[in-house]
Amino acid sequence: MINEKFDRRYSDILIQGGTQCCPGCGGPLFWKMALEALGPETIVYGDGPCAMCALRNIKVPFFAIHFSFIADGATGISAALRAKGREDITIVSSGGDGATGDISFGKVSAAAERNENIIQICIDNEAYMNTGIQKSGLTPYGAWTTTTPTGKESNKKDIPLIVAAHRVPYVATASVAYPRDLQAKLRKAKDIKGFKYIHTVIPCPTGWRFDPAKAVEVTRLGVDTWTWPLYEVEKGVLRMSRKPEQKPVTEYLKAQGRFRGLKEDQVEYIQAEVDARRKNLLSQEGKSLTL
Repeated sequence: MINEKFDRRYSDILIQGGTQCCPGCGGPLFWKMALEALGPETIVYGDGPCAMCALRNIKVPFFAIHFSFIADGATGISAALRAKGREDITIVSSGGDGATGDISFGKVSAAAERNENIIQICIDNEAYMNTGIQKSGLTPYGAWTTTTPTGKESNKKDIPLIVAAHRVPYVATASVAYPRDLQAKLRKAKDIKGFKYIHTVIPCPTGWRFDPAKAVEVTRLGVDTWTWPLYEVEKGVLRMSRKPEQKPVTEYLKAQGRFRGLKEDQVEYIQAEVDARRKNLLSQEGKSLTL
């Protein structure tokens, strides 16, 4: 785990208290950390997930258009700044899991292929939470949503590694449960020219069905069970950010009501999938993924 001090110089200036997000939502926590890391010379583009309601409270330039235009708008801002000779502004494009992995994935992919000089962030609460908790392509297998009342039957899209296959300069996964790691990755992305992708899981007590007071605890279990591994891919080379002693996936699943309908064989399947992903990541560490 990266051991860096928090940069709190800008937090009180760039985000104000109060939010329309649900209690326990990881959105406000993420944006507080992100702005501490990125600083005031930042422009944020994006909208869609309810976890981004916190963006209404930030004090840097913020542009919100429909989430079917994720990455497109930031590309335009980048082009305008480039025409003006401005290279001192960090451009952040942000969208939820539905926007990033479903509705606008083609636009994210195109921006990655062009190597646009932006930081693309996925605020992943693993469903279309703002429109009624419908499943998205990033909803995990077995999870309850209003459109998968007996549990989702397909696996979650692996968007970070899909983006890494575009051979962009930097891709990383992050979690609000490990803030120093999250902020260090944002700082690194800020200093890299080209397309950078940060994928962070955001706890949603309403959709995941757990006590809002346990938001960080539940999110940490996602990392410590390897359900949500933390890694970065820099110049095509994979490096694990955290390699915890693996906890049983049941600890993560039982902490959330959205998985209470799982049968024993489904839990075994999820554990096997997590184990296989963990083995693959560890076997690829330090190696190029682009060969």
